[in-house]
Amino acid sequence: MNLADRIDAFRETLEEWLRGLYHGMISHPAYEKIEKEAEDVEDAFILACFPDAFGIPSPVSYYTAELLPYLEDEFEAWERRLWDRGTYLERKGQQYHF
Repeated sequence: MNLADRIDAFRETLEEWLRGLYHGMISHPAYEKIEKEAEDVEDAFILACFPDAFGIPSPVSYYTAELLPYLEDEFEAWERRLWDRGTYLERKGQQYHF
């Protein structure tokens, strides 16, 4: 292995390492926050559409029941997420490391 090949191998390794470092320090935490915020918005929307799933009476349940076939997969995942999650304050507190 000559010097040029060793330099190319070192540059590739360094580039891969720096890409991983950037992703771990900057990109990944941002993606995580965006995903959590999107889940929170989706949870609020589905809760507004289907409050009777948690025993909250709603006069619009008759109309929002028509959305259920379209939101079936999201509804099951949402229900599972809400039952497994702690409190809303806990969820928001994780973002600020309380």
